[in-house]
Amino acid sequence: MNKKGVIFNFVTGSFVDGYGVRTTVFLKGCPLRCIWCCNPEGQEIHPEIKLTPSLCNLCGRCVQACPTGAIRLNPQLEDERCYIDRKLCTNCGKCVELCLTGAIDVFGKYVTADELFSLIKKGEMYYRSSNGGVTLGGGEPTFQSDFAYAILQKCKENHINIALDTCGYTKTDLGLKLLMEADLLLYDLKGMDPVEHFRNTGVSNEIILSNLKKLDKMRKEIIIRMPIVPSYNDSEWNIKSTANLLSQLKSVKRVDLLPYHEYGKIKYKQLGREYRCQAKPPTMEQMKSIKEFFEKYGLNVQIGG
Repeated sequence: MNKKGVIFNFVTGSFVDGYGVRTTVFLKGCPLRCIWCCNPEGQEIHPEIKLTPSLCNLCGRCVQACPTGAIRLNPQLEDERCYIDRKLCTNCGKCVELCLTGAIDVFGKYVTADELFSLIKKGEMYYRSSNGGVTLGGGEPTFQSDFAYAILQKCKENHINIALDTCGYTKTDLGLKLLMEADLLLYDLKGMDPVEHFRNTGVSNEIILSNLKKLDKMRKEIIIRMPIVPSYNDSEWNIKSTANLLSQLKSVKRVDLLPYHEYGKIKYKQLGREYRCQAKPPTMEQMKSIKEFFEKYGLNVQIGG
């Protein structure tokens, strides 16, 4: 059966998200709600309406098309000249079809596994010449396990390296199977204290840590990705606890420290959501200090990734 899924981005010729030249596919849907999330359009599993009022020419076509009356025009308000009541919006997309300026667009689209793999396969020559491959990210790829596993199988059948960029939060057999069969895991680790983790992400970290330890015992190739978000997860205790755990794992090949940034802020506005993170990006001195601390535990560490 040709599985269908929802993706919100497709990046070719990438040199991050794994080794070599890669194609990265971003799947919609995530069980976490990280306060600092830079891809909020990846949280919900369905396509969502994206609004950029500055592009609106006030033609009114969207207002006429909306079946629920969710769209209003405010010519006198430059920043809100076009407004969507998200409580009324059903994300039906009729407004998108009629918008001529791109003021109303959509985050996410449905694709079949066959359609997606036909796009992935176009980069096969680059993957082979660079020891690269495909990375499924998101969102969280295990949130669409059926679809993601169908892509993994197609990659395996065609001898294409496949990596998963995952938060590790999955309870299903297929979700775990997906993690176990991927060639490389880019495993997010956001915090060691379960209460603090719940406060920052909406879930405890117990399943995430349990899955990480299971995968380590299987000798999976793992790159840890740790966002550094000042005042949220950069405490001395959290840094030390994380380094201590990782130093005990046998399958961690590298630790990527990812400095917090604010590039995703605009997307919250486009989705009609509030951006709650109050952090400021860490300085390079702070990042180097954390890197040096991790290296004292014998870990291979880089800033960025």
